[in-house]
Amino acid sequence: MTLPLLGIICCRRIVGDAPNHGVVERYITNTAPYMNVTPVLIPATFDVIDFNALASRLDGVLLTGSASNIYPTFYGDGEEDAVGPLDFDRDKTAMALCDAFIAVQKPVFGICRGFQELNVHFGGTLSRDLVNHHAPVEAGYDEMFDFSHEVTLEHDSPLFNVYKRDRILVNSVHFQGVKRLGDGLNIFAKADDGIVEAFGGDFGGAKVNAVQWHPEWDTANNQDYQTLFKFWGEVIRG
Repeated sequence: MTLPLLGIICCRRIVGDAPNHGVVERYITNTAPYMNVTPVLIPATFDVIDFNALASRLDGVLLTGSASNIYPTFYGDGEEDAVGPLDFDRDKTAMALCDAFIAVQKPVFGICRGFQELNVHFGGTLSRDLVNHHAPVEAGYDEMFDFSHEVTLEHDSPLFNVYKRDRILVNSVHFQGVKRLGDGLNIFAKADDGIVEAFGGDFGGAKVNAVQWHPEWDTANNQDYQTLFKFWGEVIRG
């Protein structure tokens, strides 16, 4: 049986003197096996991609997390409010991918930055000062992902049906998050301080599912993160 094809967006970064397009490996190796899909990387080269062709051939798309922030003009703030690092090419590519996949009723998944991109795509806005949702700035890389809190799952959400309980423990590695929820999105989970941690929606048959945390981190040792990706695998199969 042929596995579904999952598109995974790349980030654009300067390596040495040259622009490169890439994905942190865990967004591939810790997602695709649990979703039971084949990953296909999509470069953040907005001007040379036929997005309709991509959406017609792939079965879904994943918008990953990233160290970069979304350019604030995408959600109505001024250019002078931009706080780097930024990745304008990825911003444009992500919005076009959302348009194309939703138009052909195929699922879009989001993790951290991808969660924020989806909120912005549907007209939402972002807060950029969530210091309580990130480890201290002096924390090491692994320590950042050890920083965690519980979220409460909404009883009418698919995540509650998947987990069969009210709360799960998640890592928290973000300074930005939902300020105003995008149109048509439903809250799936919240932190105790009211910050939206997961949402989704059905847009003309296109399923949107996104989380603010990082389920691709240490997935092999976290049954709850595996469960999320297995659920997403079911979504991509309809």
